[in-house]
Amino acid sequence: MARSTTPPSDASAHAAGGHPDGWPGKELGLPEEGPRSVGRIRRRVVALLIDGVLADLVAFLLGVWSPVNGSGDIAHTWIQLAIFAVLQVLFICTFSGSFGHLCVGLRVVPMRGGYVGVWRPVVRTLLLCIVVPALIIDRDSRGAHDRIAGTVLVRR
Repeated sequence: MARSTTPPSDASAHAAGGHPDGWPGKELGLPEEGPRSVGRIRRRVVALLIDGVLADLVAFLLGVWSPVNGSGDIAHTWIQLAIFAVLQVLFICTFSGSFGHLCVGLRVVPMRGGYVGVWRPVVRTLLLCIVVPALIIDRDSRGAHDRIAGTVLVRR
């Protein structure tokens, strides 16, 4: 039986886990692999988990959260979320990435280049805390929170 030597169509490449237009970030002028390539979902999720654990640790040290009792009430839950948001903004403004991003080799960069500034991390973090914008992902693997803030999460 002869094998087909024709390349797979875009639909079959997409169904097989490939990207329909080549790779995430191609339309943004970013490389497929290596530094400045778009951060993949696995790294993003691990970074988010690390950031959540760090926020819980800070909340525990401040007496807002306990691993045994949880947050206690709704006010403490909001304080815990505020701690997460403050850590995100501080780290992104200072180091171009949250603590979790730094641990997994990612960084947040503005689409037009240069310094990420203060307003981009604030907008990005507020939208990330709402959760839904982060779940709306385009073909370049950018969440709505990144698109609205004019940023992209790339590998270091």
